[in-house]
Amino acid sequence: MSFSGPEPRRRLIGFAVAAAVLVADQVSKSWAIGLLDGPDRPTIALTPFLALVMSWNRGIAYTLLRSDGNFGRFALAGLALAAVGLLSYWLWRARGLAATLGFGCLIGGALGNASDRLAHGAVADFLYFHTPFSLGPLSNYVFNLADAAIFVGVVLLVYDAFTSREDKA
Repeated sequence: MSFSGPEPRRRLIGFAVAAAVLVADQVSKSWAIGLLDGPDRPTIALTPFLALVMSWNRGIAYTLLRSDGNFGRFALAGLALAAVGLLSYWLWRARGLAATLGFGCLIGGALGNASDRLAHGAVADFLYFHTPFSLGPLSNYVFNLADAAIFVGVVLLVYDAFTSREDKA
């Protein structure tokens, strides 16, 4: 294993993306908590379909696996940290830039949401996407920057899977 050439640079970029996502997520959540998590819990409309609201998610996506107790809180955080370990391994082995960036986004997002669970007992969601149309669960969706980074990471990995020139045989 060589420490020169493009491979270490790609790895460094991937972990730098993870760190940037984590920092941006935590800074935005701190700001949102200070602005929105008061007794009156204001809603601030940004566009006809996007608003700022405070929502504490004690589960995973769409509050699945909701847990109000410490066991569930630490179990979900532990699961996220185990996923970070696996994603870090895959980032280390990634060959393409899209995959490297995708794994970086996933790692940073998972760390951001895990830190919320450990610090607050729940994940701070504050970006409220809503439509008057019936779009299933996306008609009303509250998320944060970590969630957005996870989505972007998945898109990048799908893109990499379809555009990779590596021989699959």
